Amino acid sequence: MEEHNRPIEVDKEETSRGEARWDRIAAAYDRRLALLERQFAPWREKLWKHVPEGRVLEVGVGTGKNLGYYSSQMDVVGIDISERMLELARQRAKALNKRVELYHMDAQQLDFADDAFDAAVGTFVFCSVPDPVHGLRELGRVVKPGGAIWLLEHVRIDDPAILGGIMDLLDPMMVRFMGSHINRRTEENVRRARLEVQRVTSLAPMGLVKLILATPAKT
Repeated sequence: MEEHNRPIEVDKEETSRGEARWDRIAAAYDRRLALLERQFAPWREKLWKHVPEGRVLEVGVGTGKNLGYYSSQMDVVGIDISERMLELARQRAKALNKRVELYHMDAQQLDFADDAFDAAVGTFVFCSVPDPVHGLRELGRVVKPGGAIWLLEHVRIDDPAILGGIMDLLDPMMVRFMGSHINRRTEENVRRARLEVQRVTSLAPMGLVKLILATPAKT
C-alpha cells in the first residue's frame, strides 16, 4: 500500500512518557497482575496455538509472559518500548531456555524491512501504544502478504452503552496509574490501519476481551 511508504510521525513526548512509565513499574508489574494472569494465561495459550511456524514478531513483549507458549518451530523476535521490561524478559527467556531476539523499539516505528515476518502477535499491547493506528500499520508493513496478525486485547464495552461511558470517564485515571487505556476500540483501529479483519472472537462477557485475526491489505 502507498501509505506504508510514508514517514510516520509520532508524538515523541507522549511516547517518552509511556516509556518512562513502563520502566518505572517494570519491577512490580508481574506481581500487580498475578491474579489477572490466571485468566489471561488460557487466552494467551489459545492465541499462540494459532500462530504459524516461521519468523514471528511479538510486539510489546513486556516481561516475557508469552515466552512459554513459543513453538520450537518459530523464530521469534520480540520488541518493547521499555528496556527494564526487556531485562526481565531476557531473564525469563534464559530460565525457560527459549531462543528469542529481543530489541528495545517503539511499536509505532519498527526498525524492520517490509515483509520481514511471516506473522506478528500483540497481547494486551495496543491499549497502551500512544497512536495504535500507527502501530497497527507498522505490523501491516512488516508482515508478508498473506501473513497473520494476531491480537489479544481488552477493549471498550459498547453494549450496554452506559458501561462504555463509565470506561471513558475512568480512562485518564487508569492511564496515569496503570499505563494503559481501558476504552480503546481496537477492532475499529485495525480497520483504520487498513488491515483486513478475518476473524474476531469474544473471550469475555460483553466483549471486554477479543481475539482478533487480521492480515495485511497489500497490493
